[in-house]
Amino acid sequence: MAKILIIEDNQDIRYNLVDFLEAKGHKTDNTDDGLKALALLTLQSFDLIILDIMLPGMDGLDLCRELRARGNETPVLFLSARDTVQDRIQGLSTGADDYLVKPFSLAELELRISAILRRVKRPAFHLLQVADIVMNLDELTVTRADVPVRLNPMMFKILKLLMLKSPSVVSREEMENELWGDDRPDSDSLRTHIHNLRAVIDGPFGTSLLKTVSGFGWTLRET
Repeated sequence: MAKILIIEDNQDIRYNLVDFLEAKGHKTDNTDDGLKALALLTLQSFDLIILDIMLPGMDGLDLCRELRARGNETPVLFLSARDTVQDRIQGLSTGADDYLVKPFSLAELELRISAILRRVKRPAFHLLQVADIVMNLDELTVTRADVPVRLNPMMFKILKLLMLKSPSVVSREEMENELWGDDRPDSDSLRTHIHNLRAVIDGPFGTSLLKTVSGFGWTLRET
């Protein structure tokens, strides 16, 4: 299952896509504005972007070009009422992976999404590394600068998520959802776990990698 960002200014279409994709087991986020989408993509990572062309703020073509210029290779599936060959060529030339003309069937959309995700599926990996932190997913061990680091299960989960998302910022909501789902604790447990993780992963070493981004969340990176 994939994490999908839906960028569509038609509310009915957007909500229908959210309902359909989540019923298929995908996680979704959505917005109706190109500039808002660009800001969201700066803070989070996704497996797929479903992108309308006619958008307020920044149109879909310019948004796709900007993402590719920034080195963001997240697959993009355009949805558009523009149906000429030239329109398709223009859309795909921005760096998009596919182009689906409105109106479309949800069954075809699902097939297009599956095909894109198969093409970009990354091979299985067993090591995560950010700077001098290395996590072995087979042995469930962590080292920093080749020094073993002892983590409890919750700290391990938090560090794994931060390493998978690095250098992107992981929001509080995303972190809590990953750790506890709908059964979130009432107390400020997350900040306590982050504090304990920082003490272990950064405290004994000369460089701080676990950073708080005020108002947004946390990130693991060198700068």
